[in-house]
Amino acid sequence: MRCFVAIEIDEEIQKSLGILQKELTRGTDMRKGDVKWVRPNSMHLTLKFIGEATDKQIVEICDIIKKVAQRHEAFDMTIGQVGHFGGEGARVLWVGAGLDSAPLLKLQEDLEQALAQVGWPPENRKFSGHLTLCRIRNVKAGEKLGQAAGQIRDYDLGAVRATEICVYESQLEHEGPIYTRMGRFALQEK
Repeated sequence: MRCFVAIEIDEEIQKSLGILQKELTRGTDMRKGDVKWVRPNSMHLTLKFIGEATDKQIVEICDIIKKVAQRHEAFDMTIGQVGHFGGEGARVLWVGAGLDSAPLLKLQEDLEQALAQVGWPPENRKFSGHLTLCRIRNVKAGEKLGQAAGQIRDYDLGAVRATEICVYESQLEHEGPIYTRMGRFALQEK
């Protein structure tokens, strides 16, 4: 099964992200197939994409995540700052999540190292906390959305408290991925 490790985002922030998605499309003439918008109720902060794993490996991953969670305290992180990957012709539009959060970076690094010790290779690129708003399939749409994102770059959605780390299965469907939580591990409260 295909899986990943993430922090859940609360419903209020998810609703605000849905409003932001509508704001970004206002006044544009994009066609439906130009952009694949992420459903707000399925948005999360991915800490580590695992990929394909067996049932036995999932048990091992969950054990590692539990131990990592026990070493870290719950923390607050800001959600805001609209950006994109892909240069002028944006390919992915996102909102930053915990961009200035030292506890988030320490948690993700610890998680990455713990999983690498049992054979899950670390990412080649530096971690950048973000919530994906959409994936862009058309260059012209990417240019329009990149410009729209630049105009509201400092969009602030507030803060969210990270209290746990979750392991999810991701099933790819035509309408979009279906996420099933397979494990939930509490961060430590002060």
